[in-house]
Parts: sequence; structure tokens; C-alpha cells
Amino acid sequence: WAGMGVEVVAEATGIFLTESTARKHILAGAKKVILTGPSQDHTPMFVMGVNHKSYNGEDIISNASCTTNCLAPLAKVINDQFGIIEALMTTIHAMTATQKTVDSPSYKDWRSGRGASQNIIPSSTGAAKAVSKVIPQL
Repeated sequence: WAGMGVEVVAEATGIFLTESTARKHILAGAKKVILTGPSQDHTPMFVMGVNHKSYNGEDIISNASCTTNCLAPLAKVINDQFGIIEALMTTIHAMTATQKTVDSPSYKDWRSGRGASQNIIPSSTGAAKAVSKVIPQL
């Protein structure tokens, strides 16, 4: 990165989701790294309008996920004004790179063996955990 003048890396591969793996970008010459998925370790996670004022110049941060960026600001407003005792979220997501595009066996989860473009496939998300990281009261 140093030879190309890269200062900020938007890490969107979904592979480098920890401080130690994202640090490879820093070692290559980047000054800052922003993870576009929820961090899988202690890497600070920020969502604009929720906890972005807590940013203290860290060189590696997470901007959570698209679902977290939709859910957290709304959850913050409701929690600040009324309080949240218990919540449930449902999200509809487009097909992702980890889903099968045609029917084929899946040993991990039989539902995951269905072709994503022809079926609505229930799945889990880490968004609820990410919301609790950016809004610790929840």
C-alpha cells in the first residue's frame, strides 16, 4: 500500500475481521483500516449516529454491517426515548457470495443447499450481537 499512496483501506473482503489480520494492511503501509463487517474480536465498532463520537483515532476500526447500520440508529432512538426491554429483528437480505446459486448438497445446514436465487432461505445474522456492541445498554 505504501508504494501506491494508499492511506485508508476499506476492508470489504469479509476475511480480515480481526485486529491481527487487518493489521496486515497497516504493515503494508496503509495508515487506517475500516472493516465493513462486524469485528470478530476486540476491534472497536462504530455506527454513525450511534457511537461515532467515541472514536479516538484508532488505526483499525469496524463500521459494523449493513444490517447493523440500519438497525442500530433506530434502536438507539427508541432505547433513549422509551427504553428497550426485549427486541426481535428480522431482515431480508440479497443473495451473498457464501450462498449457493443452484441447488446442491450442504452438510452444514440442509436449507443452505437450496439455490439462493430461486428460494427464500432463513438464515442467521450477527447484527443483533453487533448492535449490542455499539449500544452496550442493550
